[in-house]
Amino acid sequence: MNALANHNFLAHDGVTTFDELVNAQQNVYNVGYALAVALAVAGIATGDGDIVTEKLSIGCDATTRTSVEPTLSGPEYGLDGHNRFEADASLTRDDYFTGDGDNFSFNTTLFGEMAKATNNNFDLAGLSAYRAQRWQESVSSNPNFSFGPLTLLLYGAASFLYELMPSGTTGYAPDLATISSFFGVEQDSAGNFVKTSGERIPDNWVNRATPYTDTDVNVQIVSMYALNPVLFGGNTGAVNSFDGLNTDGFEDGKLVNATPQGVLCLLYQTIAGGFASDTAGILNPVAGAAAFAASKLGSAYDNLGCSLPLTK
Repeated sequence: MNALANHNFLAHDGVTTFDELVNAQQNVYNVGYALAVALAVAGIATGDGDIVTEKLSIGCDATTRTSVEPTLSGPEYGLDGHNRFEADASLTRDDYFTGDGDNFSFNTTLFGEMAKATNNNFDLAGLSAYRAQRWQESVSSNPNFSFGPLTLLLYGAASFLYELMPSGTTGYAPDLATISSFFGVEQDSAGNFVKTSGERIPDNWVNRATPYTDTDVNVQIVSMYALNPVLFGGNTGAVNSFDGLNTDGFEDGKLVNATPQGVLCLLYQTIAGGFASDTAGILNPVAGAAAFAASKLGSAYDNLGCSLPLTK
């Protein structure tokens, strides 16, 4: 997102729109239309955007610029809002409760851990191992660690490092130079990672040859998860007190239907079902988010045999 904004594919003022999100994903990264729509819906409906104006802050609270009526909608925290689009056990950001509320600042130490875990080759196997490592770090350090259904998107987002970021000019290799550019870091003389002036698309970069579809990303989610499976649920107020999730799609924290189509339908249900925010106002109820998601996602997921969310 930051790279897209820094190259003016998204508005550089930090507030984007649904249409802009969909177009930028397709035009720059060659994300398939259905997946681009689903990610834009997830950002706005679950990421504390505004379902009326269809605007979203890609950073912190910008309610006065995103909301149709701030006094009625309540705060719209954007992508930094805790446990909505943002989640614990991030690849490069601290958990909300272990980072003193800072779940949005880039952590160069975590990037270094990721580079080490993947041997500077940010591929499926390496990122799967690092995802499990981050889960264990959160379990053992964050008493309020939460790892719910929407965190399946973390596995999808991790796949972007080897599916969307590599360049055709380097044989689509997810190498350190390419990934460092997108994350806006470089190594100093001591080998430590430090921030640069910003996240950038590498010079002479060529995007993937075929669209990255919703089916493609769910295959990667299942593949990455299966290599190093962890439980879904959360800590219960103390470190190492993890309690497994028991709800639709999960039993004792384990995925019930860990297939690409099963995950696709689960994410559809989660996104289209809507989320209540602690501070949601009357203009952004769960039912409204569900209606917004359903109107944008259309019948594509119904045709795959996914049942409709109960709140539709």
